[in-house]
Amino acid sequence: MARVALVTGGSRGIGAAISAALKEQGRTVVANYTSSDAAAEAFHAETGIRVMRFDVSDLAACETAVAQITAEVGPIEILVNNAGITRDATLTRMTRDMWDAVLDTDLGSCFNLCKLTFDAMRTAKFGRIVNIGSVNGQMGQYGQVNYAAAKSAIHGFTKALAQEGARFGITVNAVAPGYIDTDMVRAVPAEVMQKILARIPIGRLGHSEEIGRAVAFLTAEEAGFITGSTLSINGGQHMY
Repeated sequence: MARVALVTGGSRGIGAAISAALKEQGRTVVANYTSSDAAAEAFHAETGIRVMRFDVSDLAACETAVAQITAEVGPIEILVNNAGITRDATLTRMTRDMWDAVLDTDLGSCFNLCKLTFDAMRTAKFGRIVNIGSVNGQMGQYGQVNYAAAKSAIHGFTKALAQEGARFGITVNAVAPGYIDTDMVRAVPAEVMQKILARIPIGRLGHSEEIGRAVAFLTAEEAGFITGSTLSINGGQHMY
């Protein structure tokens, strides 16, 4: 029986590529989404991947969704915490609502869904959790103290939870993408994009499929000795 994978923010951009890569790997994938019914329906029609709308920042909504997936599809043994938003502003202009929205969605969702799936993974003696961080969580970014804080925290969260899961066959890793060729990045003004590309030694944006393949690798049955790691995929923009 195919293992069940839940990908948050899984119907668009990087998340869609992750969902597709896991399906190709033979997983039964559920792609979470929050905002666009039309985009989710189009993704389902194209891929056949089941989509489910719920707010990943809301613990009660996550609890209902996990229970429904478990009942209708099976216990979640692969979790990819990809959902994320930005509310960019310098600190002097950033409101507490902008801070809370990003922390609740980008970081709080990791807590919510790991909390709700971890016990079942422990029982199964198998689990794969991949948390999607960011190069901007590793090196910081002007105007993104909220986003950088959330993504940086994901890396510490990953290392701590990896220690809790290791003896139960649960691996917990992170992927830190750099600038990827998504709709959000393509919307950046041309002059700004030129500056971004100038800082990437490879000289191009990344592709969503490159992140999808990395997640598929980390969630494979054969990846059981990799845990607590962050895989940076940024074209050499940030090395440490």
